[in-house]
Amino acid sequence: MSRHIKHCRVSAGGVDTFYRESGPPDAPVLLLPHGYPCSSFEFRNLMPELADNWRLIAPDYPGFGYSEGPSGFPYTFDGLAKWLDTFVEAIKLDRFVIYLHDFGSPIGARLSIMKPERIVGQIIQNGDIPYEDALGPKYADIEKFWCLPDDEMRAELRKAVTEENFREEFLNDVRPDLVPLISPDLWKLHAGLTTETRRDMAAQLLSDLKENRRWFPAHRSYLRKYRPPTIIIWGPQDHYMPEKSARAYLRDLPDAELHLLDGGHWLLETNLDEVVPIIRRFLNGLKW
Repeated sequence: MSRHIKHCRVSAGGVDTFYRESGPPDAPVLLLPHGYPCSSFEFRNLMPELADNWRLIAPDYPGFGYSEGPSGFPYTFDGLAKWLDTFVEAIKLDRFVIYLHDFGSPIGARLSIMKPERIVGQIIQNGDIPYEDALGPKYADIEKFWCLPDDEMRAELRKAVTEENFREEFLNDVRPDLVPLISPDLWKLHAGLTTETRRDMAAQLLSDLKENRRWFPAHRSYLRKYRPPTIIIWGPQDHYMPEKSARAYLRDLPDAELHLLDGGHWLLETNLDEVVPIIRRFLNGLKW
């Protein structure tokens, strides 16, 4: 069976949307919302590895990757979650496992809350957590701007949208011998965010982290109430989301399976050979 990735487009919520797809069209679905600063490109290595038994779908958010970035679009976590719902409806997905990584976690969790019956399970990999006391030290760099008026806060965060900072986001706290395994294409491709329009979009999303903090209780409530089957795969070498961030999920998901790997935030770059069999076992054990 071919494991090639198809590169597709669809209109979702009026946005010309790019997405990657692999696997049989009638197979169980793994939905792959990406993080920041990134796109569906982050899943390019994972998708062929699982395309024998599953259908994998990885869209680019509006304003990211190859998707349209319309002016006036609400580049917030709520706005992107509502758009992701229209994307899911556009390609007719009714049940799926969701992969939650980086900013894809609060976006994907909002999607899950909209219709919990669609969620077969969730894979959490260095996802932004809903636990204030378990955030990594790098979050302080963002939070220091929260005391400013909204316009000033957004202007300060806009200065952070640079290729140099993107590189730091990807290398983060990973140990030196893993650095060569992280493709520079990741931050070079997303240097496109430094165009004026996309820089404004990115600043809007970063500034929404303040509002997102108020949403944490809703996320925790969803986890406690629905207890979706969950596997947590984590790279502790992460200044934003260290080991304590992974363990925090166990407060509301005590039955979740936790795997701490010897890596950092971008495990699909550095630890793919370990991640794939863990995910495969998890997917095989679910009730689709």
